[in-house]
Amino acid sequence: MTTFAVAIAIALAGCSAGGHNAADAGFARMMIPHHAQAVQMSDVMLTKNDIPAQVTALAGRIKAAQGPEIEKMTGWLTDWNEPVGMSGGHAMNGMVDNQDIAKLEAAQGREAARLFLNHMIAHHQGAVAMAQKEGTDGMNADALKLSRDIVTAQESEIKEMQDLLSTL
Repeated sequence: MTTFAVAIAIALAGCSAGGHNAADAGFARMMIPHHAQAVQMSDVMLTKNDIPAQVTALAGRIKAAQGPEIEKMTGWLTDWNEPVGMSGGHAMNGMVDNQDIAKLEAAQGREAARLFLNHMIAHHQGAVAMAQKEGTDGMNADALKLSRDIVTAQESEIKEMQDLLSTL
């Protein structure tokens, strides 16, 4: 087999295995817990009373969008024979600490809505930054598409949340 044929065989093997690179795996591995926290914060809001309807609706949409994305990214990592969990401590932009989660859980009404929106704006900004990095560094077509979808959806939601905050 010629060197050229070997190079083609290696490239084709990478494609048939769902060709990905370290950036794709890192994006999925980091976005899973990031999305999980957004779902967690949304779940908190969906159990509360006296929350403005637009905020409750937004929490429902975030949960509905990000839950399936977690499953999709977990599937990719499994298919790529990559570890699903992150090793060591990785600081991710926009993550809310346990103390702020506890404050959100304890808050009620407009106070809870304000906390949720402020935390979720920063959270979404962190996700947008991670997705933009994937768009620059990644190679897997599905991961690149998801990163574009995340940027589009979450930039729109950030604007919506900023508008909602101005009414509270």
